[in-house]
Amino acid sequence: MEQHLIETLTKLEANTGFKWNYKNAGNDLDGTVDILINNNKEHFTVELKKELREYQLPKLIYYKQIYKPLMVIAERIFPAMKEKLRNAEINYLDGAGNIYIRTKRVTIWLDGFKHEEPEKPVTNRAFTKTGLKMVFYLMLHREAINMPQRILANATGVALGNVKNVISGLEEAGYVLQIGQKRQVLQNKRALLERWIAGYGETLKPSLHIGNFKLPTGRPLEYFNNNLIEPGKTIWGGEPAGEWLTGYLNPEIWTIYTVEKRNQAMVKWRLIPATEGPIQAYDKFWQDDAADVHPYAPELLVYADLLLTGDPRCIETARMIYDKHLKDEFGEY
Repeated sequence: MEQHLIETLTKLEANTGFKWNYKNAGNDLDGTVDILINNNKEHFTVELKKELREYQLPKLIYYKQIYKPLMVIAERIFPAMKEKLRNAEINYLDGAGNIYIRTKRVTIWLDGFKHEEPEKPVTNRAFTKTGLKMVFYLMLHREAINMPQRILANATGVALGNVKNVISGLEEAGYVLQIGQKRQVLQNKRALLERWIAGYGETLKPSLHIGNFKLPTGRPLEYFNNNLIEPGKTIWGGEPAGEWLTGYLNPEIWTIYTVEKRNQAMVKWRLIPATEGPIQAYDKFWQDDAADVHPYAPELLVYADLLLTGDPRCIETARMIYDKHLKDEFGEY
C-alpha cells in the first residue's frame, strides 16, 4: 500500500510540478505528507485506501476532527465520492493525480487526469460470494485456517473443491503468513476485515436478502423478541443487535438473519411484504455452534451491518462494538 502512495504522489508531481515529502509517522494514520505549492509547504495527515466506499465516509469525517488537515489518498475515488469528500471538507488525491486541496492558504481542484487501465484481473476466489462466507468463518476462528480442508468445508458449508481456491486467494492477496511447515495464520487482519466488509456489502449481502416486511397493525416490533428470535435459527443483526451489545442504539431498521424460507417466515410470523418496511430479513449464511448461542449475530457481522448503513448513529455504535469485541483481534480502530 505504501508503494501505491509513493506512485500516486509521483504522478501528482508529474502532472503539476508540486514537490512532496512523505513520512511514515507511526500512529498518525498512514503517515504525513508535505506538498510544496507556490513555495508554501502544506502539511497533511494521510489516510491511505485502495478504493473508497460509502460506509467509510463517516469514519473519515471522524478522523478529520482529530487530524487537521486530513488527506485521503486512494487508487480510485469515484466522482460521487469525490463530491462527498469535498462537501465534508476532506482533501483527496487519486491514483491518476486528480487532487482536491483546501487549506487556509490555498484551494486547488484538479480533475480530468485519466487512470491507466490495466488488464482486467482474474477474480480472487476469496472475495466471491462463496469465498466471503468462508473468510467470515476464518476471521471468527483464529486456527480454522489450519483445519483439514474436508473439516473446514463441512464447517463453512463451502464445497470441498472451493476451500483450496479461497485459501490460495488469501495467500495471493497477502493475508496468510506461513509459520514453519505446518501452520498458517491470517495477517494484515485489519485490511482483510475492511476488504471483507466491502465485498460483503456489495456482493454477498444483497444475494442474501429475503425481503422487507412490516407487522400487522397493532402488533409491536417487540413481538419479535418473544416469538421470533431463536439462537442458531433466527437472530438479530444490524441495529437491534447493536442495541443488544451496547444498550446505546434505538433501532429504526430491524434486521434479522434466519434459516426460514420467505413464505414460511411470512406465515409463521404474520409478516406483510413492504418495500419500505422496517423489518429486513436475510438468509443466515453461516453455521457455527460456537457463535450461535446468542440472540444476535456474531459481533463482526453486526459491526459490518452497522458500518454499511452509513448512518452516523450506527457508525458510533459500530465503534463501540469494535473497541469492546474486535480491537484485540484486528487492531486499533
